[in-house]
Amino acid sequence: MYDPKRMLTSLRPPAAPRITPCMTGPRYPALIASLPETVPFVGPEVQERARGAPFDARLGANESVFGPSPRALEAMAAASKDIWQYADPTNHDLKAALAAHLGCTPEHLVVGEGIDGLLGYTVRLLVEPGDAVVTSDGAYPTFNYHVAGYGGTLHKLPYREDREDLDALLARAAEVDAKLVYFANPDNPMGSWVSGAAIEAALERIPEGTLLVLDEAYVEFAPGDAIPNIARDDTRVIRFRTFSKGYGMAGARVGYGIGHPDLIRAYDKIRNHFGMNRAAQAGALAAVQDPDYLAHVVDQVAAARDEISRIARAHGLTPLPSATNFVTIDCGRDGAYARAVLAGLIAEGVFVRMPFVAPQDRCIRVCAGTARDLAFFEAALPKALAAAASG
Repeated sequence: MYDPKRMLTSLRPPAAPRITPCMTGPRYPALIASLPETVPFVGPEVQERARGAPFDARLGANESVFGPSPRALEAMAAASKDIWQYADPTNHDLKAALAAHLGCTPEHLVVGEGIDGLLGYTVRLLVEPGDAVVTSDGAYPTFNYHVAGYGGTLHKLPYREDREDLDALLARAAEVDAKLVYFANPDNPMGSWVSGAAIEAALERIPEGTLLVLDEAYVEFAPGDAIPNIARDDTRVIRFRTFSKGYGMAGARVGYGIGHPDLIRAYDKIRNHFGMNRAAQAGALAAVQDPDYLAHVVDQVAAARDEISRIARAHGLTPLPSATNFVTIDCGRDGAYARAVLAGLIAEGVFVRMPFVAPQDRCIRVCAGTARDLAFFEAALPKALAAAASG
């Protein structure tokens, strides 16, 4: 006799066998497995969570507290209604505006997610495991982070008189057949700079097959004679600039590179074509078209540098000359003392940073701030110095 319940039971699939889970997971390449877990910079937000309170003055991340152009803010707000759309992967409008501003063609420009992102693309594009890369010991650590991640071999040279030693860097590049030489002008973390003429002369000594990575993140604050006159078609160099500093758009993550069109086209092989933020593109475009606001910010930064220097001298410290949006202050002793001063400032609610490598680690680094910010710094500094002196 037909039994529907029995028929349904017979049609059920057999129970799946029980599988005992085993310990599996991603198989990391040997290079990646060998690397330490590294965070080049600990953000102020992390420190605020650790201390259980926000900072009164945020003067450590080389941002611009003066913010973006009002036109940029309006453009970003207007673009937000279309944020459901991907950004133009060619960055057409922004590159056209930058080309007009710089006196080159859009084919000389690559746009990316800040200089950090572009440095990563550059290393990926040119460095194979074992390739030599030359930099200064204590220079921008994010570049080193990318080189390590792609298996390059870093060769580091010390600063000379608190400046990156370009002649020594190029000499070492010749010795090790370096693919890349990293050089920042003006420099982070010291604020120092060399003349544009010195960079132009150095290019004549660059080894064949070596690319100079010229980081010009702070170029808007530099004196005119610090900017080299380099032909846009020069195959020996790529120059990186950013909207994070003078333009006050660090959170938008917009940077660009200037180089020979053949090199620029090569970035299309490996860059994240949809990595740019649509609103950030609009903000950067508006910022380029508002030179008066940029000039206003540069003036504010210069005034703030003067005030930071005054405060430092009033407490027996030595401010170093700066062509950036920060002042590096020599605390006059060793790295342990400077770290104690830094800790004292943070305890008082003032976020600052310092160079990582001796002998530059005798210093702290204070960014340009508003009058309110610098009043907090002035009040906190003597307390930090007293705490450091007491051990």
